[in-house]
Amino acid sequence: MRIIVIIGPTGVGKTKLSISLAKKLDAYILNGDSMQVYKSLDIGTAKIKENEKQGIKHFLFDIVEPTDNFNIYEYQKLGRELLDKFIKEKRNVIIVGGSGLYIKSLLYDYRFQEEENLNDYKDLTNEEILERIKKTHDTNIHVNNRKRLVRELNKIENNNNIKSDIFKKMYDFDVIGLTTDRDLLYKIVDNRVDIMIKDGLVAEVKKLYDKNIRSKSIMTGIGYKELYDYFDKKVSYEEAINNIKKNTRHFIKRQYTFFNRQMDVNWIKVNFTNFDETVKDALQILKIN
Repeated sequence: MRIIVIIGPTGVGKTKLSISLAKKLDAYILNGDSMQVYKSLDIGTAKIKENEKQGIKHFLFDIVEPTDNFNIYEYQKLGRELLDKFIKEKRNVIIVGGSGLYIKSLLYDYRFQEEENLNDYKDLTNEEILERIKKTHDTNIHVNNRKRLVRELNKIENNNNIKSDIFKKMYDFDVIGLTTDRDLLYKIVDNRVDIMIKDGLVAEVKKLYDKNIRSKSIMTGIGYKELYDYFDKKVSYEEAINNIKKNTRHFIKRQYTFFNRQMDVNWIKVNFTNFDETVKDALQILKIN
């Protein structure tokens, strides 16, 4: 029984590789993307289409409504239940996604409390809270966003209190990372956003907007928050599209930083002209004939 993790920035072919390996290994695929757990968030999250699954069973996709605030604790709980079940069945599993913290929480000794003892840190300035957070991991939370800073520090301190060991593996697994030259990746991202627009991203987001859904997943999700700004008349249509591209590029930088610091990754440079070569490279690393 093998657990294989496929990570990497958006747009490099993680889904394509996961299907190829799943067919080779008769494996199930488990979602490792924090946004693809939500129903109705399809185009903006580049969620795999039903006809692309090629008969492979997929798990932890489309499991909650966009109105829900699904969190990492719930993801870890459901994911580990599935992993433990598959291990008993001796079923190969491929975890695929770009949400590094979600994947780490699933596979490493992250311990969460369902009910947190919240501290308002009224004796600390925003800058002091941010500094404490940065001692444990990088964050893109703005120094002026006190509410998010407080919530993040509470998470860290609650986890510390129950003695997480975030570098202790809970399972045996191998990590394949897909990558390419940064300039090419940014071109792929820009083109991908244009394709999403043609495929109906604006209509997808407008349906959510018209229902006045403003959950955390929507208001922080790239491709959704920018179009909400457009519908709110805060930015022009062109600015919204450019912001999706810009924010995706920034997100990619954060993904690389996390993966390189937090996980032992076997990186493969993707061969876009002959993807079979990329599959061969992955099989060689995994020592699969």
